[in-house]
Amino acid sequence: MDLVVRLVLALFGAVLMIVVIWIASQSASDSSVLFTAIALALIPLGLVLTVIFWIDRWEPEPPSVLLTAFLWGAGVSTVVSLVVNTTASIAVANATGLIDSGELVSTVVSAPIIEETTKGLGVLIIFLVWRRCFNGAVDGIVYAAVVAAGFAFAENILYFVRYFDEIVRTFVMRAIASPFAHVTFTACTGLAIGASARRRSRSAWVWMTPIGLAGAIALHAFWNGVLAAAPALYFVVVIPFSLACIGLVIWLRWRERMTMRNRLADYARAGWLDPAEVTMITTGSGRSAARHWARARGPAAVEAMRDLL
Repeated sequence: MDLVVRLVLALFGAVLMIVVIWIASQSASDSSVLFTAIALALIPLGLVLTVIFWIDRWEPEPPSVLLTAFLWGAGVSTVVSLVVNTTASIAVANATGLIDSGELVSTVVSAPIIEETTKGLGVLIIFLVWRRCFNGAVDGIVYAAVVAAGFAFAENILYFVRYFDEIVRTFVMRAIASPFAHVTFTACTGLAIGASARRRSRSAWVWMTPIGLAGAIALHAFWNGVLAAAPALYFVVVIPFSLACIGLVIWLRWRERMTMRNRLADYARAGWLDPAEVTMITTGSGRSAARHWARARGPAAVEAMRDLL
């Protein structure tokens, strides 16, 4: 059943991602513009995924579920957001007679609400279907970050094609100055959903998810609205906040590692594990040494060590 759901969600997301690329192609003057936009969008995506995999290296999530999360963000979230945001912008512009008003409402109101809701819904679906893959806040952040990475990838393609005449400035603003923007927003929702997995009540996600979503929407609205009006706030607010987020993730990973060490220590005291094995599993140097040892003993040892770690 899990496999069927995974295939359906992944296929649905993949089809809609193709739709996004097709929409971008309609705005491109020729195929080289589209291919250049895709290539440029892969650069921040690679950076973001590298950081995500570093965060997730202690207890890696199933690749197939991560792929489903990515395709949900790149396909479902992007298409739904594109349709709703465009509709809202046109409706407001027609009602007020001002194009700028429509774009403002779409940017500050519609986009944060719709985009974070659709991205958060993807994380929630993964949580409800594959709840066993959620062991805490870090897992929630990882899945949310992958969904957001997919969304940002597809959105970047659209932006790079649309503003190809200003591609250098657009690339700097989206790929260099803010590659983790969407990840940071949606991580609020993922953090709340992941944290609910540690609560005694199995229905804790019902009230914790809206709290995280509210934080994601607020951050997104601030980014789109206030920073557009006062770019200087990027240096006095966004950079310190980003550093704080990095610190929070590092602390959560450290706490997760300490929890793992304490639980494995119980097995060591019971004689099921050697204390050296606990150190090997719960430290970076120990894991590195274990992998090096396994590589010297052939593919079977490498596979066994990978399963253990």
